[in-house]
Amino acid sequence: MDSQAQLMAIAKFAKQKLGQDKSGHGFDHLSRVVKMARRIATAMDQDPFVPVVAAYLHDTIDDKLVDNVDAAKKEVATFLTGLGLTADQVELIMSIISQISFASTLDGNRPALPLAGQIVQDADWLDAIGAIKHHQVIYDPAMPPRENLTKDEYRNLDHETIINHFHEKLLKLAGMLNTPVAKEIAAHRQQVMIDFLAEFDAEWQAQR
Repeated sequence: MDSQAQLMAIAKFAKQKLGQDKSGHGFDHLSRVVKMARRIATAMDQDPFVPVVAAYLHDTIDDKLVDNVDAAKKEVATFLTGLGLTADQVELIMSIISQISFASTLDGNRPALPLAGQIVQDADWLDAIGAIKHHQVIYDPAMPPRENLTKDEYRNLDHETIINHFHEKLLKLAGMLNTPVAKEIAAHRQQVMIDFLAEFDAEWQAQR
């Protein structure tokens, strides 16, 4: 099976797993991350194959989306092996998708990623700080943003609003990106977020 056929099968697998997701991790998100991973890899003269595969699969083993992470990892690895990816490719892809989440950076233990992993992480985080958001409570003045989140606190959505999410995660991501290509793209997106928050606050305070 050639690489293009492998990518088509991987995209189909990812869509079957997350195509119905409504939390912001559906196939539309995966498709944007794939496009950005390919863009960054190409700009850095890197083979985009592994970053693109990892971009398609990065949320299929996420502990907030699957009930059994170990079983999900085994299924993905077996699937990739069955498509004819080499053992080294499968090991690299599984390592990447197991370590790129924002949650993995909390509690002071940010994993060291290979360049292919840095590309996927940057692509995923750029989508997080972009203009497209999923639905949830936008603001509650009784729930201020949390500081120094642990992973367990981050996973607790009872205290999250869209505005809190900006302060707890999104505004931090630009400074955490890995590649110069992603950092350049992030500069504009960061300013858009800052401008939005300023406008939102002004409207909330009835100043506009």
